[in-house]
Amino acid sequence: MITLENINFGYPKSGELFANLSLNIADGGIYGLLGKNGAGKTSLLKIIAGLVFPRTGACSVFNYHSKDRMPEFLSELYLLPEDLYVPPMTAEEYYQCYASFYPNFDATIYADIIKKFEIPNGKLLTELSHGQKKKFLIAFGIATQAKLFILDEPTNGLDIPSKSLFRQMLATYFNEKRIFIISTHQVHDIENLIDHVILFEAGKILFNHPTKVIAQHFTFSRQVSEPGANECLYYEKQLGGYSTVQVNRDDHETEIDLEILFNAVLANSSAFEKILNNQ
Repeated sequence: MITLENINFGYPKSGELFANLSLNIADGGIYGLLGKNGAGKTSLLKIIAGLVFPRTGACSVFNYHSKDRMPEFLSELYLLPEDLYVPPMTAEEYYQCYASFYPNFDATIYADIIKKFEIPNGKLLTELSHGQKKKFLIAFGIATQAKLFILDEPTNGLDIPSKSLFRQMLATYFNEKRIFIISTHQVHDIENLIDHVILFEAGKILFNHPTKVIAQHFTFSRQVSEPGANECLYYEKQLGGYSTVQVNRDDHETEIDLEILFNAVLANSSAFEKILNNQ
């Protein structure tokens, strides 16, 4: 369980980013953290990981204060940042050096994903392409079996087959004891993977609901003609027609379009919350 209580945080040159921010994240979920540039997503992830500290308030992860960076806490945390760093060593040397920091590290899982991602063992990690570096760190992160795996823009730089394999690997090795938090702008890469959506805007949480609840309350569709004023909650022009969000009135669930949902909530978050709270 991750608990943030009344977090106040900001940077000296940019002022306050979070004011009395509170959030609970339960075990056993794959959370999609979505927001515009500058909304505070990466800062929130850094607070959870204990890399930056709130001025007031508290962040607790598995009953540890993240700011204390206790070894017991760090052994259950793996962070894949957007800005990658790899040392000048081979994949095998990296494994030998760092795997022991994670008591539940599974060498079989590691070898399996490294093979599927086609990561060369004898080449220095610094000599790999950006996509190969990312695939290596994803493989290592999954194999740590850390209870908290934070991924910031994990699919940037991955080719189409690697994105598909990334989704397969996360789904395969996720379990009810783990929490995966994925922050991304590439929403279509994760919309069939996540089971909880958190929408972030200007340091505030606008929307925080399981995908199961979203699918029960809203339908997502495309139509050729422009919808009428009272026909749907939100629509936008697309090539060849219109993408819409409507109230689900017949219990027919559709696949969630995260991009349309994001734009719709930004346009009128109160309408969505009213429907979710009243039904």
